[in-house]
Amino acid sequence: MIQTPGLLLTLLAFVLVIGPLVFVHELGHYAAGRWFGIKADVFSIGFGREIAGWTDRRGTRWKVAWLPLGGYVKFAGDMNPAGQPDADWLALPAEERARTFQAKPVWQRAIVVAAGPVVNFVLAVLILAGFALAYGDAQTPAVVGQAMPGTVAAQVGLRTGDRVTALGGRPVETFEDMVRFVKIRAGERVRVDYVRDGTPMHVDATIATQVQRDRFGNEFRVGLLGIRPAAPVVRQVGVLEAPVIAVQRTGQIVQMMVETIGQIVSGRRSVKELGGPLSIAKVSGEQITLGPEAFVFLIALVSINLGFINLLPVPMLDGGHLLFYAIEAVRRRPVAPQTMEWAYRGGLMAVLALMLLVTFNDLGNFGLWRHLAGLIG
Repeated sequence: MIQTPGLLLTLLAFVLVIGPLVFVHELGHYAAGRWFGIKADVFSIGFGREIAGWTDRRGTRWKVAWLPLGGYVKFAGDMNPAGQPDADWLALPAEERARTFQAKPVWQRAIVVAAGPVVNFVLAVLILAGFALAYGDAQTPAVVGQAMPGTVAAQVGLRTGDRVTALGGRPVETFEDMVRFVKIRAGERVRVDYVRDGTPMHVDATIATQVQRDRFGNEFRVGLLGIRPAAPVVRQVGVLEAPVIAVQRTGQIVQMMVETIGQIVSGRRSVKELGGPLSIAKVSGEQITLGPEAFVFLIALVSINLGFINLLPVPMLDGGHLLFYAIEAVRRRPVAPQTMEWAYRGGLMAVLALMLLVTFNDLGNFGLWRHLAGLIG
């Protein structure tokens, strides 16, 4: 039996996951800014008081702050979270002002902002491409190896050898496609299209809900049809094909994230399933005990999450900046400073509210509220 990792190992694993990903994300912003000749005043890993740092020959202050939950690059001329220049900006000498963020055309500013999330996706693709090269491309055909007795698959009449072609109107090619579809649709009624002995057929089925528990005692609510897979096919891939497979895997993960968020927004999935930094720390500690492969794969997943979340069109995030730049490109003039200020205040409140929610969920998942209720009752 694998024991739950200790606090120190969990903290170390969390730092090893978040630290490099934040650095890579901010390095994307920094590198794009350098490419366009923008001076960076500060490159920070973490928020709050500086605990270590140095200033390079270009005048950039590289520092590590005490709260390792993010980071930022402060470019010259980018004086506040809304990206508005300081009042002293116009007073700068022309040569110095030309090296500031706000002096650049909107398309260059958009590239600088987008570079952070893009680099996160690139890192995930590189990791997944490495796994594809090392272990091959394992695919299991979308064929019923066995309809497990007493499950939904058996109840609706699926048999060994049936080839599933679509679920809920969405084509499936592999068993992995089926798992990804079913896993996040517990309790939903879907149409199952399949081919039996060359004859197309279909049946409606309500996906069962199964509560699973991993080796660390974590519980997960997942959908289940009850189909045992056929034998998998492992195919070796080359250097040129591995990135293609990695991009496909990344796209599948992003698609699941989008669908899961849609289910939460529509009320089909509870907001209690949202997790925050504490959950990431807990999972990081668990995965590091399973070996380097599991831990590196977790880094790829978190990197995809970091890139995806930062591209959401929410003020305070990179996606919010990109939204305003898109509006600026269409209107051919920036959004009014007052409008941006109110938007970023709202975005800050939304981000803080989300952080409170996920922290509340994390503490609940750790059993804090049950423990307090027990003490009170």
